[in-house]
Amino acid sequence: MRAVVQRVSRAEVRCGGEARAIGVGLVVLVAVEAGDGQPDLTYLADKVARLRIFDDDAGKLDRSVVDVGGEILLISQFTLAASLAKGRRPDFTGAERPDLAAAQVEALAQALANAGCPVISGFFGEHMEVALVNDGPVTIWIDSRRRT
Repeated sequence: MRAVVQRVSRAEVRCGGEARAIGVGLVVLVAVEAGDGQPDLTYLADKVARLRIFDDDAGKLDRSVVDVGGEILLISQFTLAASLAKGRRPDFTGAERPDLAAAQVEALAQALANAGCPVISGFFGEHMEVALVNDGPVTIWIDSRRRT
């Protein structure tokens, strides 16, 4: 699994006239890659929930989204699984099949919720408009297959 995690002061996702929003927290754009399993999901959920990218009283990045009582806006974005190894057109064959990816994203949302993070999910497989105010800016990239 690959994720781009952005610390935000607020964010919103829209699809077909429906909007879902959060206040202070994280926007997590996530791609499920072919072959991802429970270890990838567990790794990513743990990293995101405990990622210390919020300021403590001294202004040091030392608090997690759980510590600050923030929320997570979780958005599936298969394009993060793109390969640019050949030419300039992205190759998405590394992305998991939509039916399997949907289940993994749902399981990730549940794992994050179990870790104490209120989670709002985007609209899986739909064209979405995402608006956010990146606070800092702070943006972190996590890849469950590159743990070193």
